[in-house]
Amino acid sequence: MSPKNLTRRDFIKAGTLATAGAFLLNNSQSIFGAQQTKSRVILIRDQNIIEENGKINPDVLQKMLDDSVKILFDSKDTITAWKKIIKQNDIVGIKTNVWNYLRTPPELENAIKKRVIECGVSEENIGIKDRGVLRDPIFQKATALINVRPMRTHYWSGVGSLIKNYIMFVEKPSDWHDDSCADLAAIWKLPIVANKTRLNILVMLTPQFHNIGPHGFSKEHVWNYYGLIVGTDPVACDAVGLEIIEAKRKEFFSDDRPLNPPAKHIELADTRHNLGNADMKKIDLVKIGFTEGSFI
Repeated sequence: MSPKNLTRRDFIKAGTLATAGAFLLNNSQSIFGAQQTKSRVILIRDQNIIEENGKINPDVLQKMLDDSVKILFDSKDTITAWKKIIKQNDIVGIKTNVWNYLRTPPELENAIKKRVIECGVSEENIGIKDRGVLRDPIFQKATALINVRPMRTHYWSGVGSLIKNYIMFVEKPSDWHDDSCADLAAIWKLPIVANKTRLNILVMLTPQFHNIGPHGFSKEHVWNYYGLIVGTDPVACDAVGLEIIEAKRKEFFSDDRPLNPPAKHIELADTRHNLGNADMKKIDLVKIGFTEGSFI
């Protein structure tokens, strides 16, 4: 059995304390998938990102993206920061999300693509897609992935998150809906995506904090948060986003109203699948820009 898939039940089944001790000794990184080091996550917000007409200001968005990447990788220069994750010979897939009511902003897709090109990657080696990635030549050959999608509540998984955004890399996404989509992180171990993700961007410009039904959307349940959450650890980014969504729900409903179903796939991505850190104590959260109403 791989230590990355060890569950509490598996641990109990391991038998004697001696067996457990040997297991710990040989797999000191983790017992139940817990990460040893902190994950840096950047939360950047700017009130000027959304103009009076409701449109996104592309220049502000580009600066937010650039500033977050520079801080994430401890670089004073934008392109130097990007070149730490993207090489000239990479084939880059930008995994977006096209849900009609709250899609990844095209302005952000373009901002990412611009920086990838400036790293020396030819345009013909860059793909931007959501549905159909399994049959897309760029994603089939990709050496690097950038994962970008908006945060929203979700009928099957509690929240639509960065972890869940890779569900399009399986032939039948509905097969992963059992138990509140608990094991979505297992998708990240498939050959088409394993160890390829260089950057995760959770879009929190106008997130959705409540929905009713499989594809429910209401303008009443989105708000201008003006933010991006950026990091290399998708679990940590999702955990930060989830904290904000839950805090907004508490404010809006004036009570603790848990997500139904619960977004258990985020915690299990850590404790069961060892994909990243879901524990806020293991997340180095760096907050930049507008602070009012941050909820975290």
